[in-house]
Amino acid sequence: MWFDAWGDLGRVVLVGSAAYAALVVVLRTTGKRTLVKLNAFDLVVTVALGSTLATILLSSDVSWAEGVTALVLLAVLQLVVSWVTTHTGRGRSVVTAHPTTLVRDGVVDHVALRGQRLTETELRQAVRASGTGGLDQVARVVLETDGTLSVITQQQLGDGSALEPGDR
Repeated sequence: MWFDAWGDLGRVVLVGSAAYAALVVVLRTTGKRTLVKLNAFDLVVTVALGSTLATILLSSDVSWAEGVTALVLLAVLQLVVSWVTTHTGRGRSVVTAHPTTLVRDGVVDHVALRGQRLTETELRQAVRASGTGGLDQVARVVLETDGTLSVITQQQLGDGSALEPGDR
């Protein structure tokens, strides 16, 4: 339970170092988008890369070559999905959610809140965390595609060009 053999530790060190180096090469080759968390799909890929690396490190049933193949496959699939989502509107709607406005001009949209399975307490917490003391100071609270809540105060609203077209 505490120690099996020196060979097992040596395998973790050698294969782990090689797998880590391979992951760095894969990430540098595929670009920043591979690890960015713009939506739930991106988060799943990031977690899957970490899980795959852990499996390579700890499972003697998985060879280094199989593990690196899995890492490359995940990165390539992420590239394909990101290409499809940036070049086709239909692909984007399948993979990514749309931002949802939860507060407009200080008024909470309870239907949207329920639809996103959030409570008013969580919404108010996000407003407070932004440094805003009252909903009357809030122009919009938007649930972003990555699950974060963006709080835009009346002072920060500007021309509203960063908002969705139907939300201005």
